[in-house]
Amino acid sequence: MEIKLQKWGNSLGIRLPSNILKEMNLKINDLIKLEKVEDKIIISKSNNRKISLRDRFENYEGENLAKEFSWDSPRGKEIW
Repeated sequence: MEIKLQKWGNSLGIRLPSNILKEMNLKINDLIKLEKVEDKIIISKSNNRKISLRDRFENYEGENLAKEFSWDSPRGKEIW
């Protein structure tokens, strides 16, 4: 398949056909991986997915390093 390289602001861009986007299950704002291999440009679906903070710590078994913290009294422009 050939597609045309077009001016897009100060850059150049391509438009990906909707049938390919559907086949790869790609949607707006999905991350894709762009690689240059010799004289080729390879566009592939990124394996990186957004992981919530809750998911990141779900199986965490390390030491809890949180300690009590004192904010002290307000000073200067901190006083309301």
